[in-house]
Amino acid sequence: MALPNDTGRYWAGRGGDAPIRVGFLLVPNFTLIGFGSAVDPLRLANMVARRKLYDCVTLTMDGAPVRSSAGVCVQPDMAATSVSDLDAVLVIGPNPLPSAGTEVIIHWLRTLAGKGVSLGGVDTGSYFLACAGLLDGYRSTIHWEDMDALLDRFPRLVVSNKIYEVDRNRCSCSGGIAPVEMMIHLIGLGGGGHKVASSVAELLIYERRGPDERQKTSLRDVSGASHPKLVEAIKLMECNIEEPLSMEELAAHMQFSARQLERLFRDTLDCTPRQYYLQLRLERARQLLTRTNRPIADIVMACGFVSFAHFSHRYHAGFGISPSAERRRKVGEGERTAKPPA
Repeated sequence: MALPNDTGRYWAGRGGDAPIRVGFLLVPNFTLIGFGSAVDPLRLANMVARRKLYDCVTLTMDGAPVRSSAGVCVQPDMAATSVSDLDAVLVIGPNPLPSAGTEVIIHWLRTLAGKGVSLGGVDTGSYFLACAGLLDGYRSTIHWEDMDALLDRFPRLVVSNKIYEVDRNRCSCSGGIAPVEMMIHLIGLGGGGHKVASSVAELLIYERRGPDERQKTSLRDVSGASHPKLVEAIKLMECNIEEPLSMEELAAHMQFSARQLERLFRDTLDCTPRQYYLQLRLERARQLLTRTNRPIADIVMACGFVSFAHFSHRYHAGFGISPSAERRRKVGEGERTAKPPA
């Protein structure tokens, strides 16, 4: 049975006994866990198959050492501009997203795409592909914290909340250990096949979830709660951030009384429903303030606050900083990140 869009052939290399040559572009401030989660499954695939299925090459644009967001410095194998014969390239994205200095990477990625190289992004790596216009017409994803920033700049992209997406010769995944799942999937598509992919998952002691799983951890796991009505209430809150429900409306949706709802939250989360709902909205506001360039006035409305004064008061009480100061700090950090190292 053929795979949809014949996806497998894009990740199978040149065929025969030649290993699939995969380049990992390490962008300054790249996420170390994302890199490790992407490269190690390929190492294990070679071990399971008892032959070199994958040849992994670490790259920076100039061949110089690069520091991860955790402060760990990595010496790459070579400069990206001097490498040839790559079958695939994965961009290991940084945290936070850069505000400048992406032009050289964008040009290089476009050159690779013109040569038919399969391309992917890990964590925020898909942002660079989007900047190069290489995700137009493809399904893609990115870490959930940066999804708004990506869609604000590229509103026509098809961006999902899945842990990874593989669409023909493009792949992308969210952060953390999500690359493990994506790479196991690619091993199954490519030279290793499903048997090798399953063995790699077992060696990593990884319970496979599949591409349809969403990025955010289930509310049941986050809260440590087992009450289905609590999970239902929180889902309703998350789906109604811009126009918050009253406690009476929330209780009515759940076929609860307001008193029952209050007791449920106090017994399980040690807070009131209003307190929990407010914190959800403030966290959403903080995400928009620090990860997007939306005007603060738009964020006030998007998070269901009646006025800037009310929003500013609540934000300062919740985080110890005003929304305006938070935005200025974000801009300052972006400018420092964009400056090349001395």
